[in-house]
Amino acid sequence: MYNYTKQYINGEWIASTGEETIDVYNPATEEKIGAISSGTEDDLNKAVAAARAAFPDYAQTTREERIQLLENIATEYEKRKDKLINIMIEELGSPLSFTEEVQYTMGYNHFKATADALRNFEFTEDRENSFIQKDAIGVAGLITPWNFPTNQISTKLASALASGSTVVFKPASYTPFASILLTEIMDAAGVPKGVVNLVNGKGSTIGNGISNHPDIDFVSFTGSGKVGSQIMQNGAKDIKKVALELGGKSPIVVLEDADVETVARTAISNIASNTGQICSTGTRIFIPKGMYQSFVDMVQKLVPEYPVGDPKDENTFMGPQVSKDQWEKVQDYIQQGIDQGGDLIVGGTGKPEGLTTGYYSRITMFGNLPHDGALAQEEIFGPVMTVFTYETINEAIALANTTIYGLAGYVVGNDPDNLRKVAKNIRAGRITINNTASDFSAPFGGFKQSGIGREWGDYGIEEFLEPKTILGLPK
Repeated sequence: MYNYTKQYINGEWIASTGEETIDVYNPATEEKIGAISSGTEDDLNKAVAAARAAFPDYAQTTREERIQLLENIATEYEKRKDKLINIMIEELGSPLSFTEEVQYTMGYNHFKATADALRNFEFTEDRENSFIQKDAIGVAGLITPWNFPTNQISTKLASALASGSTVVFKPASYTPFASILLTEIMDAAGVPKGVVNLVNGKGSTIGNGISNHPDIDFVSFTGSGKVGSQIMQNGAKDIKKVALELGGKSPIVVLEDADVETVARTAISNIASNTGQICSTGTRIFIPKGMYQSFVDMVQKLVPEYPVGDPKDENTFMGPQVSKDQWEKVQDYIQQGIDQGGDLIVGGTGKPEGLTTGYYSRITMFGNLPHDGALAQEEIFGPVMTVFTYETINEAIALANTTIYGLAGYVVGNDPDNLRKVAKNIRAGRITINNTASDFSAPFGGFKQSGIGREWGDYGIEEFLEPKTILGLPK
């Protein structure tokens, strides 16, 4: 059992001022695995005060000191690899292979990539009659989701620390234990007291409190559009800077010359990775009309190669949804697709055969659904894909852009001109061609209702800085 009912404030683990706790469950077994403190407004105030007090000194640390701190964090992170992996398997239900290769690795890469970006980052600039200096923004409030327990908090923490800002952060209550271990890593790496503070609790109390707090200068949030909108409203009260990484309904555009097996594997892996619980995953696929049947046949042939089951089994590709509520939401969407008369290519409602315990869904794809329907327009956050056909490249691009979201996009094919044309015209923040590996130095963020601002690398550091112009600075 993981019982962590203390908050990390000003370099110490201290008891909450309240007695209420939040239970945490393993979504694969449905069993309770621990509890965290349900933090109070007083807890948050203490954390913000500690971050505010630590800011003046930390903001004056040198580039070299911050680089060394990020390197120390990466070293301590590596030392706890097995523990981090085990915790994420238990609290999220993330399969062993995915947790090691993606969940764990992404967190580590953010600290290393940010340290590298910081080495050459320009904090000052001389212009004809002015000197421009980029100052740390102050106290940052970080609010992170449950689907990647170390990824989102690592990129935010790394950028904040690189900038000279101090932090108060709240992880999701479904997956708090990886963030608690990450806080222990911060402590072991020598993060000065008050620079990083962790407050667990409910979004209605701690998350809402962060975005409303007058002594927090900047809020960086990853999560739903509904909560993001509320954060913007809260921040507007005192003109607080806000960065949002929100939902997605990302397209996969397939060219005429694409290999059908590659297309099918791309589609399946997109919706089955992390059980479809990825904001940037491709959930709408657009394929040439003449490829539809061969694509359907190939998907049906290949789906058994992506087994759903026990996250601790190294052969498992897809684990459970994070909670019963999330499972029921996914099941509702699948039933909507059936009720609308869509072609059920694979999957359907209910749990996969042989899995009676755990919040498991089936890998599901629909064809012949309307472009303006719920399954084509709304973020499901589960292993569900809609398949559409097109006749011209321009039609595919237009259809790909017909959502309120613009977080990511994918293109599969061979013709260089068409690859360029599609990639450059999808209205989204990150486009991946032919499953190219991620670049942790490149910006991550979205267009339209997928968010405001960017994370990762030097763009992530920029979010935690304020430019200052000085005119007539003596040479």
